[in-house]
Amino acid sequence: MSQAVVDRLRTHFGERLLETSDAFGDHEVVVADKDWVEVAQFLKEDREIQMDHFIDLTAVDHPERSSARFDVLLLLRSSVSGARIRVHTRVDEGKELGTVSGVWPGANWAEREVWDMFGIGFSGHPDLRRILLYEEFIGYPLRKDYPIDRAQPLVPYREVEEIDKLPPFGIEEGQPFARIDWEARLAGGDNQVSPAIGLQQGQRRALSDSEAALQIQKRLAAKAKAAAAEATSTEATKEGQGD
Repeated sequence: MSQAVVDRLRTHFGERLLETSDAFGDHEVVVADKDWVEVAQFLKEDREIQMDHFIDLTAVDHPERSSARFDVLLLLRSSVSGARIRVHTRVDEGKELGTVSGVWPGANWAEREVWDMFGIGFSGHPDLRRILLYEEFIGYPLRKDYPIDRAQPLVPYREVEEIDKLPPFGIEEGQPFARIDWEARLAGGDNQVSPAIGLQQGQRRALSDSEAALQIQKRLAAKAKAAAAEATSTEATKEGQGD
């Protein structure tokens, strides 16, 4: 069913659909950032697709990539057919992406979280401001180059009328994350806290560099080789029957 959504997009957008994949059964399409909102609207409004269920919108940071730094991902589902699709685009640092909050109202808060955590702006968003962190927070904590030892400004506790709020932790109840000497605490071990401190300590940087990932890649390569051999054998059998 999800493949039908990809086929419908390919028919309508043609070469503007830059890439498609169905790894592990997850159907994904890649589009240019300029086509982001148009594709989203089509997915929602097209009668053959009806992707009316907004699931999530998030981002991934690739600071060392030579092309656009960020991936932005939109996860959708059709409550009519049950089909699912993941829409993927790439965004340069400092460049805004069109908002899809006008297509799915639920994307409003998701885009605010991406802005809060990654610093990716969404043009046309009705209320683009931090949603998890306070306004005085400096930087974007889910960027992979965010320094783990950065201590954020401490601001006074804000009293808000007609809203019940819990007071902040006292020094004996909790300690701000960035005020822990993580390098000293983790010295001599292989426990990872963040890519930044992992890189400082010479640890492997990501799952993609790990033994587990290599084993998965080997299994996938063996599976592809077996499928190719089976296809060759089937073709040879057909040719033999034709003779």
